[in-house]
Amino acid sequence: MINKVVKDAEEACRGIQDGMTLMLGGFGLCGIPENSITELLRLGVKNLTCISNNAGVDDFGIGLLLQKKQVKKMISSYVGENAEFERQLLSGELEVDLIPQGTLAERIRAGGAGIPAFFTPAGYGTEVGEGKEAREFNGKMYLMEEWLKADFAIVKAWKGDTAGNLIYKGTARNFNPMMATAGKITIAEVEELVPAGELDPNMIHTPGIFVQRIFQGKAYEKRIEQRTVRPS
Repeated sequence: MINKVVKDAEEACRGIQDGMTLMLGGFGLCGIPENSITELLRLGVKNLTCISNNAGVDDFGIGLLLQKKQVKKMISSYVGENAEFERQLLSGELEVDLIPQGTLAERIRAGGAGIPAFFTPAGYGTEVGEGKEAREFNGKMYLMEEWLKADFAIVKAWKGDTAGNLIYKGTARNFNPMMATAGKITIAEVEELVPAGELDPNMIHTPGIFVQRIFQGKAYEKRIEQRTVRPS
């Protein structure tokens, strides 16, 4: 079985260059590849197109890449927690493609499955549908949406083995499994790395065939985007 382990985030991110398209897993700040984002900051790569459910917050996650002006375009579904994102969008510094969340997920899944386009009713009759082909099926109008793929897909999992098989934990699963299938090169950072054969095959969410590089991350902050508690 092929050993896909690399030493750290530096080795995992080798080959990422200016102008590339990256998928970054996570939902809000949950399940984001913290170590790899830190390495992208260190590398200083610019003019990136980032495909992610959202852009993190101002001082964490993809928000850090935005602060350093490393992102040229964001393809996302929700960006409400990031003031710097808003500023760059309104000033024209950042290109933005806002997509309904289900459509974003399906476009990524389609990229991984080799399906170049599909039809969905989401967004028909709104700005989302401008310039897109529309077609009627069974009396209802649908928009044609194209797949999304990336030069690198960077995901974060709870456990992984040396062959690249991954298990995600709870809601940190979110966009990570579909993104893992849609990158030319998929990087997985995991909290716990075990030898091949130790993971229960019935529990694996991402088969190792989709992963090219895997490493054990460290010092995860796992910040909570908005903490809501009952009054004491």
